[in-house]
Order: sequence, then C-alpha cells, then structure tokens
Amino acid sequence: MLRSWALVGAAFFLAFASGKKIWDVPRAHISQVNSAKVRWEPQCQYQLRHLQDGVRISAVLPARLEGHWISTGCEVRPGPEFLTRSYMFFANRLFKAYQFYYRDPSCRDPTYSLVIKGKIRLRQASWITLGATEADYHLHKVGIVFYSQRAMLETVARLNQTGVRCSGFLPAGRTWVPGALYELLSAKGEEDCTHGLGFAMHELSLVRVEKYHQPLLLQHNQGSRQVEELYLGDIHTEWSERLQYRPTGYQRPLQNAMHHIHPCPACGIIYRADEHNPPVLPARPELPMLLSGHWVSSRCEVRPAVLFLTRYFIFHANNRSWEGYYHHYSDPLCKQPTFTVYALGHYNEGAPSRIVRGGTELVFKVTHARVTPMDQVTVSMLNSSDFGSCGEAGSWHIGQELDVTHTNGCAALGIKLPHSEYELFRLERDGKDRSLLFIGERPTDGSSPNTLNKRPTSYQSPLLQCGGPSGTLARHSLPHDPERLSAQVNHGAPKTPLSLLVFLAALMVNWD
Repeated sequence: MLRSWALVGAAFFLAFASGKKIWDVPRAHISQVNSAKVRWEPQCQYQLRHLQDGVRISAVLPARLEGHWISTGCEVRPGPEFLTRSYMFFANRLFKAYQFYYRDPSCRDPTYSLVIKGKIRLRQASWITLGATEADYHLHKVGIVFYSQRAMLETVARLNQTGVRCSGFLPAGRTWVPGALYELLSAKGEEDCTHGLGFAMHELSLVRVEKYHQPLLLQHNQGSRQVEELYLGDIHTEWSERLQYRPTGYQRPLQNAMHHIHPCPACGIIYRADEHNPPVLPARPELPMLLSGHWVSSRCEVRPAVLFLTRYFIFHANNRSWEGYYHHYSDPLCKQPTFTVYALGHYNEGAPSRIVRGGTELVFKVTHARVTPMDQVTVSMLNSSDFGSCGEAGSWHIGQELDVTHTNGCAALGIKLPHSEYELFRLERDGKDRSLLFIGERPTDGSSPNTLNKRPTSYQSPLLQCGGPSGTLARHSLPHDPERLSAQVNHGAPKTPLSLLVFLAALMVNWD
C-alpha cells in the first residue's frame, strides 16, 4: 500500500518535471541577475495576485451538469486533432454531445462530426484530483457524418490500418451521402467501430464546474457577467494509451452557452451547430512568433497526476534569453503555495511545424534553476534528499531560494540539468484582441519532450500577454508583498493528505 502511494507521489513530481523550461544563460547574465531588482509588470503582478486570491472563482459542489456547454474556440488535441465541442446534459442524466473535426487549426474546414448519446452518473469526489468529481458514463449510440467523399475515404482507410473491420458501418462500394448518419456504435449492436478512430469518452469520468464573474464596464458603473465553465478529463498525449487512460487532469474548459465570456465570436456559431450544419469559425490571421514580453497564466492550471500551478514567463528578443517562474500549489484554486521554481536560459529562432499546422517548433537547453520551498512539508522533503542531489543538503528554509544548478538540478523535484526540450508554440488573439501564447502540452506519462519524436502535438492552457518587450534580465522575486508572503508561510501550508503523499513519495522512491 505504501509503495502505491509513493508511486502516485512520483507521478506528481514527474509531471512537474515535464512542465519546466530551464535554459542556459551565460554566466555574465547570471551574475547580472543576482545584482538586479525585479521589474514585475503591474498588470502581470495584478493577474497573479488575482489568481492567488481566488476571490472571484468558486467551484460548484456538487457539480451541476444540466445545460448546454460549448467550446469558445478551435481546440487542439494530441495527434494533432482540431475540433470544437457542443455538449448537452439533461436532468434525467442523459446527454447528447457533438464533436466537430477539422483539417485546419482555425476550424474552418470541417471533415466529419461525431454524434454521441449516452447517460452519465456523478459519483464521489476524486481522491486523486482535488476539486474534481468522478463519474460513470454509458454510451448508447455513436454516429458519424462526413462532409466530403474524401473525408469518408480517409476514415475508412484509417479504420483498415488499425485492423478494425466494421461491416455494418460502411458496406463495400458505398459512396458518401451528404447528411447521412453512419453508425459506429450502438448499445443494441455487437460491433464497436469507434476504437479504430481512437475515440473514447473517458473525459466524462472526471468533472469540475467553476463559476466566476467577468468584469463588465458599463457607461457609469462597473458591473459583471457570470461565467460558468465545465472542466472534463484530459486526453492522453500518446495515441496508443488514449483508450485505456483515466484522466487526472483537464482539457480546455467548455463554457455554459447562457453564461459565457464576452465577446466570444465562436460561441454563437458553435451553439447553433448540429451534425448537418457544422460550425465554421471566423477567419483569424496567422501571427508571427514574436515572443518578446511578459506572459502570465490566465487561470490556476491543473495538470495530470495532481499538479496545480501558475506560470509567469519573460522572453527577451534581443538575445533570445528567457526567464520563468513556476508557482506550485496544493489546491485547485492556487491559494496554498508549496514551492516555486525560477528558471532562465535561451531558445532558438524556431521554424513552422510540419506536423501541427499553425504551430512553431523551438528547442530549449536547460542548465539553470533555483527553488523556493513555501511550506514545511516541502522543506522537510528537500532537507531529507540525498547529499548532492538537490542544492545544499540541510539548508532549506521556508521562503528562502537556493540554487540547484551546481547539483545538476533537484532529483526530489524531477529537475535534471543539463537538459534539452523540443517545444511547440503558437500565438493567437482572443475576442478582446489580447495576445495569447500557447505552449506545448506536457506528456501525460510525466516524461520530458527531450527527443524529436516526443515534441508536443497539442497545447497547454494559454498564457496572457501582460507586458511589452523587455531588453534585460529581471531579478527573481515572488509576486507578493512581505505581508502576503508572511501570511502564506504561516498559514498557507497544505492541510490535505496530498502533502503527506508527496513527502512519502520523496522518501520511498529512488529518483536516480
């Protein structure tokens, strides 16, 4: 039993390891960092404080699914797959879901749609993913509608490549019929043709509903608009694991069709769509990969294997250097800090991806990192690590940053130096014309994209640009005042079994 708990804790840290980027910077730059002062952009500092306060976001418990939930834009799943979703949940626990698939990352060229019907039953709170609700689901029917003869032939060829033979799905010689619904699965039938498409609805096995109020500037008074978001389980980054994987993280959230963000050019289009009228989203320009500036998390991010964090990046275009702040927490609202990693380094120029349209491929070299423990559990874990494996053994204290570069990283946290990562980036603009930065999704198994064949084919939650170009390296500092830091140190220690789980993992798992 203890060994099992330790393995869960190991997954926690391995997932963190794959989410870092810590890169090489000349020693002159490092010494410059040591003597400089932090220059947090006011908007970036506000955004992070806003996330840490968590006053506007609340979880709906027990989760309430009834309603119509829609994508707010074109989504990218591992593969890659480009899609939009429209899910309807009814009071009798039945659901009807549309998944619309496309050839392009702007979701303007639909290929086929899936029509999914079934039943879902919410169960208990998840003991692995804090704040989530586990659920059981049963599929009644899954049908497919093609939007061209080409799409049908490609799908049949895809099924044949997997060795799946579905006689009832598409009789030999049958041609494409516009608007025809072809059956992939039926509760009354014996054949299941969905596996050949890599299709599964395991996302319904993990559910979280959040609501918050979006500020709305009126003529004379400030108001707000309620927004409701539905988080469903994540999709495994490896195609071969997708059918068996049970989620521990989330996808990009769906939003309630009646309570969504404004403006949202795609929302109305997706809301009105069905299998006969797939949504074709508004055209959007391809943006050049101009990274220079400050980028910050727009929400408390949840990763597979029980990981909650916020990110703050600074890119310097003049020398392609980079800095990153990874603030880790023990709760899904990012209010209880556990540790922070500061990273800096450089990246290459990048080139358009030949696999993921619209993406840019970059390479990063990892050589430098610092860690700041923010609770007693993390301090105890780091102080009990093997000598020479994570900074100065026995020297860790709450709120005190230590360099781990000279020990080739920190084994207890999964940080290995030196290290290279093959990345995928994309820039977009949202409905308010704000710049968003999408960075490649971390491998679900907790490994690192350290080889070409492990380069991501999908994205994490987007970062919001909160400051303009910056020409020199900033100095690492936590984004809160001394009073706030003191309050977090004294009162912010995790009060959940997760803390014990993590500590046991560090003591019992061999990280070499």
